[in-house]
Amino acid sequence: MDQVVVVFVAALITALATGLGALPLLLGRQIRGRGLGLSTAVAAGFMLGASAGLFWEGAGVGALRVVVGALLGGVFIVVTRRLIGDREEVTFGRLRGADAVGALMIVGVMTVHSFTEGVGVGVAFGGGETLGALITTAIAVHNIPEGLAISLVLVPRGVTVLRAAGWSIFSSLPQPLMAVPAFLLVEWFEPFLPVGLGFAGGAMVWMVAAQLIPDALRTAGPRAVAAATGISTFGMVALQALLLG
Repeated sequence: MDQVVVVFVAALITALATGLGALPLLLGRQIRGRGLGLSTAVAAGFMLGASAGLFWEGAGVGALRVVVGALLGGVFIVVTRRLIGDREEVTFGRLRGADAVGALMIVGVMTVHSFTEGVGVGVAFGGGETLGALITTAIAVHNIPEGLAISLVLVPRGVTVLRAAGWSIFSSLPQPLMAVPAFLLVEWFEPFLPVGLGFAGGAMVWMVAAQLIPDALRTAGPRAVAAATGISTFGMVALQALLLG
């Protein structure tokens, strides 16, 4: 039972680390015009980098299952966007209409992504405390730029930094919820992990293509958006390579 508590606390720490991503926004909450587009492009890059890491990790276990998961993730975003549409009555805190839809989508996608991270923590602890501690640390650090990605979308659109941090943590709550059953039933969860990784990665890639990049291009030029997206993607990939390479 003590080990179960350790796994839960470890996964909870990874979830709380996501909230730290909002802190840089305390230095510049008033982001308008071109800055709004660039902040969205940076968020898109972080998500693309995270997706690349998910695909790479999953491919090492089951490449075909990753592809199936990625296709399902893309379908999930397409269907969700059609169900929500651009309804003006959609609200997300103080946001309304298109801004609310965008905020709801990114928090939703990152929440789905967190399920796989929670399973990853549990499965890692199933391989021993040393591996579990290593993966927990890597995911916790990895979650900070993910929280920044969420905050870069929310804060420039009127959400307070504190609330953005709260939503970032909320998006990671599936991690402690999934880590314990994955640890206790590691042999059952492990075969499904590549599908989950692919699903989360596919959902994020589609979200970037369908929502974030078009939003960024409304207020920033294509070259600036491409540069901001590319640099942040490279930074996220480099961070993951440093942590898990």
